[in-house]
Amino acid sequence: MNIDYMNYIKPELLVLIPALIFVGYCLKTSTAVADKLIPAILAAVGIVLAALYVLATSPIGGGQDAAMAVFTAIIQGVLCAAGAVYANQCVKQSTKDK
Repeated sequence: MNIDYMNYIKPELLVLIPALIFVGYCLKTSTAVADKLIPAILAAVGIVLAALYVLATSPIGGGQDAAMAVFTAIIQGVLCAAGAVYANQCVKQSTKDK
């Protein structure tokens, strides 16, 4: 199955994936955060960063526009976080001994 992520993630938000990988790496090397919480934290950070971009670039003229901007930010943030976790796992699994 071949998934074209460009159909789902806005091209201008693809930069969030390496940024979230870096955030995840920092969280992983920290002893203050449990490993099981890292994906949820990445999702939250991804949503906040996507919201900053979407709200800064979208003309919000009413309630419907605001709702669409919030929806877009949530979906884009979650997808970017999922891409970061997926990329991390691909690297981990490719270097793992069989």
